[in-house]
Amino acid sequence: MPGADAARLAEILESRRADISAAWLDAVVTELRGRTTRSEAEREQGEIFEALLAGLRQGGLRLAEPAFDGLRGLLADLSATRARLGFTPRETAVGVFALKEGLYTLAADEQGSAFADLTDLVRLVDDLGLFTFESFAAAREGIIAEQAEQLLELSTPVVKLWEGVVAVPLVGTLDSARTQVVMEKLLQTLVDTGSEHAIIDITGVPAVDTQVAQHLLKTVVAARLMGAECTISGIRPQIAQTIVALGIEFGDISTKATLADALVAALRANGAAKAVAG
Repeated sequence: MPGADAARLAEILESRRADISAAWLDAVVTELRGRTTRSEAEREQGEIFEALLAGLRQGGLRLAEPAFDGLRGLLADLSATRARLGFTPRETAVGVFALKEGLYTLAADEQGSAFADLTDLVRLVDDLGLFTFESFAAAREGIIAEQAEQLLELSTPVVKLWEGVVAVPLVGTLDSARTQVVMEKLLQTLVDTGSEHAIIDITGVPAVDTQVAQHLLKTVVAARLMGAECTISGIRPQIAQTIVALGIEFGDISTKATLADALVAALRANGAAKAVAG
């Protein structure tokens, strides 16, 4: 019965724990080369070993079985931590795969059915290593996505220039994802500040094509729905020529060559001409 085999494996591992752990720990420390301390590696190894024994004692021999829920959770947390600390996939997975070093020494002392049981255990360790690798990859993807979102937030600031006037200085390529962030931040700032005029400055946008123009128009329309008028500034000569050549129409949207010009127009529109003169 699988349960009996698993229980026997747990007994074998427990009886030879010191030898297995020593070979396992040496392999991990050698591979990581100072990336983690020996005491930290020993602590992690002990937690994995205990979770593995607990699963075997419950009759588990396949990683997907409920008996190994705790072990899977432990490895997932370990992988996420290593991903945040900048470890490589190899450095993360080796903490599990190195368990084989201890099993190999143990296999040399076992014969017959016991040896066959250890073969099943080696397969289980392979599954654990692959699970760790996949968990690490998923954690890294999550971190990269989070960092990309943070950079996107930082690259699209909404600045209050004057009472009733806010500006969005854009730098770099304007795509659909970034347009959505710009729109959300702009609309929220209009609500928070009660501003009636917004300036979208594209001085830092390298090129304007039909797609970029559509993104700008959508942002302007959204702002208008909130009761704010928009001015697009930073229309350089090269961009103006491109817009004309592409036949892009901005309709009644106000455009200015510089952010300064747009600010003056916004202040005048808000009845602040005296402030500008001053």
